[in-house]
Parts: sequence; C-alpha cells; structure tokens
Amino acid sequence: MTHRISRAPRRTARPSKAPRSPRAPRESTWRLWKDLSPLLRLLILTQLAFNIGFFAVLPFLAEHLGTAIGMAGWLVGFVLGLRTFSQQGLFVVGGWLVDRWGVRPVVLAGCVLRIAGFAWLGYAEATWAVIGAVLVIGFAAALFSPAVESEVARQAVVWEEEGHGSRTRVLALFSVAGQAGAFVGPLLGALLLAVDFRTACLAGAAVFVLVLAGHLWLMPQHIPGRVRVRERGGVRALLRNRRFLALCCAYGTYLLAYNQLYLALPDEVQRAAGSQAPLSWLFALSSVLVVFAQLPVTRWAGDRLDLRRSMTAGLLLIASGFAVVAAARPAGWTGTAGLLPAAGFVVLLTVGQMLVVPAARAWVPDLAEEGRLGLYMGALSSVSGLIVLVGSAATGSLLDPDLPAAVPWLVLAAVPALAVALLPRREERTGPADTP
Repeated sequence: MTHRISRAPRRTARPSKAPRSPRAPRESTWRLWKDLSPLLRLLILTQLAFNIGFFAVLPFLAEHLGTAIGMAGWLVGFVLGLRTFSQQGLFVVGGWLVDRWGVRPVVLAGCVLRIAGFAWLGYAEATWAVIGAVLVIGFAAALFSPAVESEVARQAVVWEEEGHGSRTRVLALFSVAGQAGAFVGPLLGALLLAVDFRTACLAGAAVFVLVLAGHLWLMPQHIPGRVRVRERGGVRALLRNRRFLALCCAYGTYLLAYNQLYLALPDEVQRAAGSQAPLSWLFALSSVLVVFAQLPVTRWAGDRLDLRRSMTAGLLLIASGFAVVAAARPAGWTGTAGLLPAAGFVVLLTVGQMLVVPAARAWVPDLAEEGRLGLYMGALSSVSGLIVLVGSAATGSLLDPDLPAAVPWLVLAAVPALAVALLPRREERTGPADTP
C-alpha cells in the first residue's frame, strides 16, 4: 500500500505526544535513536560516514594543489569552484534520478564514483587529472546526498505520523551526525597527512567502500511507500511552485549567511587578532555547539514553534549575530576583546542554523509534488547554492576597506532579517499529498 503524507498541519499531530519529563540530553538522544526504524538508523550513520570520508580529504586539497602540485592560486580557486558546482549545482539532477530509479541504485552509484574519485585524486599529478577527479568527487555527492536526504525526510514524516514526535527531531539527529563527521574527518585527515596526501585520499575512499558494502547488505531493494515516477513535467511544476521557491530563497539567505564563516569572519579575525589562527577555534566552537545542542534546541522548538516560526526565529538570530559585530566594529577593539564579537557571531549563527536547517528540510515534504520529493530536496540545495554563488560576489565587495566599519555587517544582518518575509504563510499542503 502506498503511503500518503498527511495534509494536516503539524500542530494537529501534537496531542498524540505524551508530556515530556525532564531528561538528560544523552538519555533523550538514546531514546530517540531506539525509536528509529532500522532504515533511518542506516541513513543517519551513512551521513556520519559520508562526512568523515569527505572531510578527511577536502580541507587539505587547496594546500596540496598549491604546494605539492604547484598550481597557481587562481587555478586552485577554479578547481575548488568546479568541485562545488559539480556537487551543489547538480543536486537537482541527483534528486530527479532518485525519483526515477529509487534510493538504493543512486546511493550505490554515488559511492562507487566517490571511491573512484578519491583514488584518482590520490594519484593525480597533471592538472587535467586533478580536475577530472574533483568533478567525479563532486558529482558523486550530487547523487547520494539528495537520495539520503530525501529518504530521511520522507521517513521522518512517517515517524511523525506514527505518533513518535515531531519530524524535526529526526532531521536534527541527521544534522548532528553530519556535523560530527565534519568534526572527526579533519582530525583523521590531519593524522593521515603525516604520511602523505595520497594516504588520506585512499583512507577517504576506504570509508566509502564500507558505506557501499553496508548499503549493498542493508538497504532494501524496495522501500515501502516509495514509488518511482516515470512521467516528465516535474521540473515545470517545481518552477511554478511559488511557495517552494520562496522557501528556497529564504533558505538560500541562511546559506549565504553561513558562507560568511569563510568570507567575512576571516577578515574580522585577521583585523582583531593580527592573524587567522583563532579561526580554527571558532570553527570548532560551531561544530561542538551543533553536536551537543542541536537535539535540545530542536526539542525546545518542536514543543513551542511550528516550522515557519522556527525558521523565523533562526533567521532573526542569524541577523542578530551580524548586528553584534556591526555594533562593536566602531570601537575598533583588538586582541581577546576584539575576538568576542566574532565569537558571539559564531554562536548566534550556529543556534540560528539549528533552528533553520531541520525546519526547512521538514517543510519540503509538505510543499513537494506527489512522487517528486527527491527532485525537491535536490532543488532546495541547488537553488540555494545558486543564491550563494550570486550573493557571495556581492557580499565580497562589501568588505572594501573604504566603507565604514559597521556597514558590511549591517547589510549582512539585513539579508536574513528581510528573508523572513519570503517564508510561506501556511504549512499545510495545497496540492496532492506526496508519495515519494
């Protein structure tokens, strides 16, 4: 029997939940994990493994290209941009393939490509070989990430409708797994680099060999409730779905703000500390916050806020993070005191992220056309990535030293604050129920 996602708003499912008793975060996480289906556990562990393998290699790629291979700086940037485009820009293609062929074959194909790409990169020395390996690595993620994300979102809706609680709790655990992998991966890569870059690449490939073996053994051939869509027309319907595109635009402003960790924040840290050495500590602070606070924040928001209010609160917190730096810039503080506004920005941005990301992913199934959840999850990333690509050029120009110190940060604060107006007004579906 085909599962159909309920048309009712999320609030209607609330009475089925028993009142919560205070628990330690560790106990609550374990209880949540035990409640999940075997398929959800597999997908969440997959996200953890994906990020461990990916971040064991990619953070060290730029230095390898510049020093070991001797590429010019502009060429290094071009290669990294190609990797981003082949991944983020093609998520919508991966999502379409998931809807047409199912989760299992797309994930397996993505794992095979990632293994080949990492192995190729480890031995690549010529520019053309490096570019080919990087494109394969990026396209691999464009296959398996939409597959895993869309199925996690679909299973989270099923989990919610069975009375276990808000779907955002499952998606929050998915985010925690990804962030934990992003934290562990660079540590593993740094250890492997003591040997050489090729060893790190082969270790990353080995992680994906394990993921491939796990999915060959554990991923069902057919997932109950998922049907494959053969007819065309999904992209045209998506482009006419104004509510979904509005969500993409709002989510894109979050990603643009998050991208300032790599654009505006290094500039501010350099000004305050005289070097970018404190950046690693600020990145670690963000990762640790997500790993330990994501689930408590999601539980709190799930008991008090619907999806729109959760995203609104998150975007406003992100805006306030930029405003903190803007308020402190005229004082010109340096040293430890000068780094405090940057730390405040990282904390507020990260807490805002904890509210925005699970809510956005949980909202997509309510806006997606029947049978097209993979396409819509992929489009969420691709459209948002396009916004970041265009917006990054504009925000980069804001860092012109001739501008008043607070102006760039005030403009950046205005972007997520104004994006609140883009959020769809209603959560319930207006079209047919989704049958991914």
